[in-house]
Amino acid sequence: MPDIYWIAASFFIIALVYASVGFGGGSSYLAIMALFDVQYLLMRSTSLLCNILVVAGGTYIFYKRKHLSFKRVLPFALASIPMSFLGGLWPLKQEVFTILLGLTLLATACVMWFFNAGRYTSSSQTQHRFEKGVAFQLLTGGSIGLLSGLVGIGGGIFLSPVLFFTRWGTAQEIAAASSVFILINSISGLSGQLLQGNLILDFNFVAPLLLAVSIGGQIGSRMGATIFNQLTIKRLTAILILIVSLNILKNYLGA
Repeated sequence: MPDIYWIAASFFIIALVYASVGFGGGSSYLAIMALFDVQYLLMRSTSLLCNILVVAGGTYIFYKRKHLSFKRVLPFALASIPMSFLGGLWPLKQEVFTILLGLTLLATACVMWFFNAGRYTSSSQTQHRFEKGVAFQLLTGGSIGLLSGLVGIGGGIFLSPVLFFTRWGTAQEIAAASSVFILINSISGLSGQLLQGNLILDFNFVAPLLLAVSIGGQIGSRMGATIFNQLTIKRLTAILILIVSLNILKNYLGA
């Protein structure tokens, strides 16, 4: 595929930027692959594999720096693991997947454009955090997990705002929680695809992308969020994802 070099370069940049804030970049990987008309089953598998490589290193770094509490993430994980597995197991027709992808990317673009974590991370606010009930955490984890498995994302882009809104923890703790959430959802979703027989991999396509995100993710997770102008990066990415999502929905919904 002659376009693989452009895709790999894009994946490197995405992984570098997203890893700096604890994300995997799955939604942006899907958006890029959609631009190049990659086969939809290959898109799902590739996105989740890239997620795993990017956030695995970040999860380890967050754990070493004592930002990660597995006990507090557990309620979200308990629901998301089986639901993301179910999502990966669920056989989707291309039309259904593509429309769901378009809607997911549209929601992602809105979250990235409008959500500002800085409003929820002042020292006074993080000192007065509160915990939602277990039922709320299970519902949140399960619903995001199902969507993650169906589309091929990790779900951190949707979990993170929920954690900020509920004053769940500091920015570092939320980034750590999102990172491990993406990791387990991606592994679970891939497992479902494998069991269903929908795990599609093309070595010549996937190998350079995995190399690109591995390098970008390691650099990003070590540089941290202070290197980039986060608001500018988020909004530029949101515009790209919005354009892709509207194009997908226009083609499949006849808008």
